[in-house]
Amino acid sequence: MGWLRFILSHSIFISFCAVALCFQTDVILHNSSDIHIYGFVFFATLSSYNFYWLISKFSFSKERALQVFIKKNFSYLSMFSVAAIGMLYCIYFLPYLYLYVAIAILLTLLYSLPLWPFKFASFARKAGFLKTTLLSFTWAYVTVIFPAIPVLHTDPLLVITLFAARFFFMLLLCVIFDMRDMAIDKIHALHSLATDVSHRNLTIIINIIFLLYAATGIWVRIYFKDNPQVIAFAITGIIVWIVYRFSFKKQGYFFYYFLVDGLMMVSALATYIAANFHT
Repeated sequence: MGWLRFILSHSIFISFCAVALCFQTDVILHNSSDIHIYGFVFFATLSSYNFYWLISKFSFSKERALQVFIKKNFSYLSMFSVAAIGMLYCIYFLPYLYLYVAIAILLTLLYSLPLWPFKFASFARKAGFLKTTLLSFTWAYVTVIFPAIPVLHTDPLLVITLFAARFFFMLLLCVIFDMRDMAIDKIHALHSLATDVSHRNLTIIINIIFLLYAATGIWVRIYFKDNPQVIAFAITGIIVWIVYRFSFKKQGYFFYYFLVDGLMMVSALATYIAANFHT
């Protein structure tokens, strides 16, 4: 199972999940994206996550010798470098995307700010709710806006509603990870939504997020009068809720990095199946 752990720990799987969400956006909006957008999103996700892991490991490591650090984390550094090259190659074919990409890079840097070893970044460690929200917003931004730019100009309300649905979906997944990392975050003085509110209030917030996710997701599909997609979305919502309930119990590495992250794949697959059933 070493190969599977490598794929999960180096964010290869979650990068495919990001592509799956972009594909889902295209299917829902009846849009067709340039293949380079899929390639760019894959490599951008791969590079940003490996970049984050490198910053995180350096921030919490007692070893400050750069040569030793590079040797210990060579696989992450290599993955980041290869992904960065792939990202630059794909963006070359997408000049209209430059401004959107610049915003995505800024969002990624803001999310990693609490880990930077600088005094001016210390305030970001206390921005718990903003940290969780920012990550969810970034995921929604990249996986909805990038492929939906043509539709954004013709039907902005539809894209914004799908953006909201994707944002609430990712927020649910992020909160599950926040609950898992709560003890470690407190040790490192890092804040998240899970560390900043009581368990009771967190449950209330999650219920509200789920209802908003359901409402916006169903609205988008009803807009197209697509009953198979409504059914697929309902099944996906039930699966998401079941996984969320299972997260209350102590779970292992594969539960989070394969099953929870895999909900993105499940959601996209359900949309694809429904689209084929409809036709």
